[in-house]
Amino acid sequence: MIVALRGVANLQSAEMKFQIRNLPVMKTILLVAAASVASMALAACQTTAQRIGDKENALAAAGFTMLAANTPERTAELHQLPPNKFVPKTTGDTTEYVYADPVDCNCLYIGDQKAYGAFRQGQLARKLADEQQMTAMTYQDSWNWGGWDWGPWGHGWWR
Repeated sequence: MIVALRGVANLQSAEMKFQIRNLPVMKTILLVAAASVASMALAACQTTAQRIGDKENALAAAGFTMLAANTPERTAELHQLPPNKFVPKTTGDTTEYVYADPVDCNCLYIGDQKAYGAFRQGQLARKLADEQQMTAMTYQDSWNWGGWDWGPWGHGWWR
């Protein structure tokens, strides 16, 4: 009986030593995994400057005209408008859209209803393409029911 207890005590002691010895390895593995996840999340993020730059490229492609704020009147108007937002200005029966960028280019983008519609259509197309790409990435590894281990029932037991 005493020999059996010594054997159990030795076994428990060996297990404790194994667990203590492997503790730094586990911490290192967890640290590397956490760092990998954090770096992938940061790499996927887009900075505000990149988003604004992309938006300005899309504005120019849609037909907006860039006007540099190089006169006192334009500078005053630039600082009165909300930054990086569309402001509609109606004169008679025409509507112009003004987009102020006081940070990146210190300019105004001015476009008519047609340019604004083209810009919104482009934004919608980009959003749709992004959603389609995300869906394709999500479902590219579709579930393989043929490889499933059905155990004692076997594949197709419901037929």
